[in-house]
Amino acid sequence: MSNQAKYDELRETFERFCYKGFHYSVEKGEFFAEFDFALTPRHFDRSEAERRNLKQIEFHPCFRIPARQFYHWDAIPKPLLDNLIFHIGMIELISYWKIACPQKVVVEPFALDDDQIRWWKKLYFNGLGEFFYVNGITTSLDDFMTIIPTPSFRPERSEVETRAQRELSSQVKKSPAHNGFLQEQTIIPVGGGKDSVVTLEILKSRLPIIPMIINPRGATTQCVAAAGLDEQHTAIVHRTLDPTMLRMNAEGYLNGHTPFSAMLAFYTILIGFATQSKYIALSNESSANEPTVPDTEINHQYSKSVQFENDFRSYVAKYIDADIQYFSFLRPLNELQIAMLFSRAKAYHKVFKSCNAGSKTDSWCGRCPKCLFTWLALSPFISRDELTGIFGKDLLSDVGLRPILDQLDGSVEVKPFECVGTVGEVRACVNHILQHDKALNSTILDGVTPTGDMTVGDYISQFDQGNNLPPKFKNILKEALND
Repeated sequence: MSNQAKYDELRETFERFCYKGFHYSVEKGEFFAEFDFALTPRHFDRSEAERRNLKQIEFHPCFRIPARQFYHWDAIPKPLLDNLIFHIGMIELISYWKIACPQKVVVEPFALDDDQIRWWKKLYFNGLGEFFYVNGITTSLDDFMTIIPTPSFRPERSEVETRAQRELSSQVKKSPAHNGFLQEQTIIPVGGGKDSVVTLEILKSRLPIIPMIINPRGATTQCVAAAGLDEQHTAIVHRTLDPTMLRMNAEGYLNGHTPFSAMLAFYTILIGFATQSKYIALSNESSANEPTVPDTEINHQYSKSVQFENDFRSYVAKYIDADIQYFSFLRPLNELQIAMLFSRAKAYHKVFKSCNAGSKTDSWCGRCPKCLFTWLALSPFISRDELTGIFGKDLLSDVGLRPILDQLDGSVEVKPFECVGTVGEVRACVNHILQHDKALNSTILDGVTPTGDMTVGDYISQFDQGNNLPPKFKNILKEALND
């Protein structure tokens, strides 16, 4: 059965996905929250339901945030905290909805207005662009999902209950800016790769910062340690997927990429208020704006793009709080500028890892697009011998990587579905290697000729004005580039 046929069949079998609620608590300084989701089958008669073993499937993903001295949970107004947790549930649900992709998504905790519904549909659809493309599923923004706010779904509620729900939703959605509550402090999410290392290294000596890690692994904790900070000075979120979802994935239900960076965005806002930090400094670059599939909106990095960043900032200001500032510190830069800055941060060279395939073993697999792109991006600034020491092998000598190079440099139409740079950046790096490396016999560059109009130097001189950096952050970044 094709995935399109499976998609159609699952949507026929399962009528709706319900975001039923959430609960949270703080005990001994540790924050815990859990969500209640349900996948509901269409109403068949009992014999048909029994024959097909159809029943409501529940999911209860959760997260916990270990206690730290810098948290101020009691200082967050309850309507605001309710709103923050509700919104994390709204982004978490997409990982569970995609199992069967039911037409209806029922949101029960709070009502949503029409602008919110349009906003969430845009995020879900674009964030699932890779999921639909890779699975060969044809759908549209209008057709893939209908979001149903609670009051229209439960008309049997009394008018008093419905009115109270609307009043609570209105109160939560329009939380005012809390002037003076947030301080001049910056949350820096750390993923263990070169980008967040650059943000961390530049800002740590200039501004008060708190690193943030979701589900720590070797590279993330070691990068924070290399910055001179320890676990007690790091905001950590332990996020747990529901095992039922993992089991259903293994059983062959629909699976694929979801917008992780959008999920991260909502968690950062929670950590921002918990630590009373005004600024959230991401590490997404201008290169993330390039579509993965040419001449489409399909982008593996959609939730790292400036389009999502702009949409998210507007949404947060309108529906959560206008005082907190979310932006990407590296947005004015491209991948090669980031690689140049990272090359100077030698304390991180042995501990950073960007390879998704090797994430479980905290290693570079040396066989994937992320490994090869990272090597190429660093090659104008770090010697081939040093890169071999970092990656554990000479990637240029692995001729088996030539098909991946063809994907990265635009020789084939579709780029890899990974967080990699633009085709132009890859070509500039390849040209640089061809000009400066005299030992290229029997490598992946055999037969490659220079292409592209821009050099590494051209990229290094750029500064993209399509960014949301507050003035002091922009000045700091420009100073770092000129060091």
